[in-house]
Amino acid sequence: MGALIDVLERSSGAAPADVMETLLLCALLGLVLGQLIAWAYVLTHTGLSYSRSFTQSLVLLTLVVSLVMLVIGNNIITAFGLIGALAIIRFRNVLKDTKDMVFVFLSLVVGMAIGSGKYLTAGVGTITIIIVMLYLHVTSFGTKSKIDGHVSFVVSHGGGDDDCYAGAFRRFCRVFKVVSVRQTGTAGVSEYVIEVRLRDLDRSRELVDSLMGIPEVTNVALVMNNKLSEV
Repeated sequence: MGALIDVLERSSGAAPADVMETLLLCALLGLVLGQLIAWAYVLTHTGLSYSRSFTQSLVLLTLVVSLVMLVIGNNIITAFGLIGALAIIRFRNVLKDTKDMVFVFLSLVVGMAIGSGKYLTAGVGTITIIIVMLYLHVTSFGTKSKIDGHVSFVVSHGGGDDDCYAGAFRRFCRVFKVVSVRQTGTAGVSEYVIEVRLRDLDRSRELVDSLMGIPEVTNVALVMNNKLSEV
């Protein structure tokens, strides 16, 4: 046992107790900050590309990179060896959202900071970036369109009178505008596409149900711009 401790002391350059304390601190801090990054991703994510495995990977990536930095330390030979080992791994997962790449890069940087012993930089940097991410998400920064989405449906009375559906739009929408009306091959049938700005985004389902309750209206679909999802 004493010989093993001597080997550990010579190989690590520090007492085993100090090594274990540093290792546990890096692992704990990587786990906590990795989860903060993952929670920020979950709260700010929009679209259809959400993946639970990707969210969990953000936590693990922060933890793994912090441990990698501990292994490398100041040893350039070890660094080149790890680069060669990592070159064997081929990442074939295509990120569908450019913001996903930001989260991956953030996890890498935070893990590097933790493994390098820059704990304050890792903590303050993570919290600051998460606050900025939440601000951009809540304020919908960068959104150019003031339209919440588009409603498409089919009217079977010929398209000359819009009273059958206008009432529903006036009830649930602040603004609505007909984008296109297309006559189908069937006589007296028209396909409408209307852009809408809803009074309450949470009541989008009620708009669809209200339109579907009109006998002349069929094939109702609502596509929201902010979530890129179809109702």
